[in-house]
Amino acid sequence: MAVRAGSLVGRVVGALVIAFFLLVASTATAIWWTARQDSRPASDAIVVLGSAQYNGVPSSIFEARLEHAIRLYEADVAPVIVTVGGKAAGDQFTEAEAGAAYLADAGIPADALLPVQQGVDTLESMRAVGTAFQERGWSSAVLVTDPWHAMRAERMAEDAGIAADSSPTRQGPAVQTRATQFRYILRETAAYLLYRVTGESVAGAPGIG
Repeated sequence: MAVRAGSLVGRVVGALVIAFFLLVASTATAIWWTARQDSRPASDAIVVLGSAQYNGVPSSIFEARLEHAIRLYEADVAPVIVTVGGKAAGDQFTEAEAGAAYLADAGIPADALLPVQQGVDTLESMRAVGTAFQERGWSSAVLVTDPWHAMRAERMAEDAGIAADSSPTRQGPAVQTRATQFRYILRETAAYLLYRVTGESVAGAPGIG
């Protein structure tokens, strides 16, 4: 009897382990697939997810996102570009401010820019953007971020009440090498599953906050 019970427990544990690895593999595959899409329907706004900035100057990752947003704006995807992101302790500028200033310098009109200066991670940022959308009666957005970040950003935006599509950037450090891409997919798989299970985000390296 004890042998049978032990065998049953072993089979259950084995099945759970297999199910876990299938879940991880399917999530990673979905992240990879979403990263390869480029959806840019006519929307209320283009939303640029923030990343590091240095004394008001966007990092290379952030700059790549902003340049992609400019191309979408020039293609008439949306009449407004929303930049989002707060600031770390000691910073003089928020990510949203730095992004908006970069876009203004590139010739985007002031009335086409909306900095949402809140959020230390993707979840907080999407909730802040969701509030800004509600206040203006907007409902749809095209998200600009790194490819591997797109699926989680879409999910969080949708949970914040935004009908979201994504047009990931194809430039910048996050897409330079296969090793970098693989590392980001692993990180995003963990972050996405954590969010789905707990409803919480995780702050950290670009593309995982």
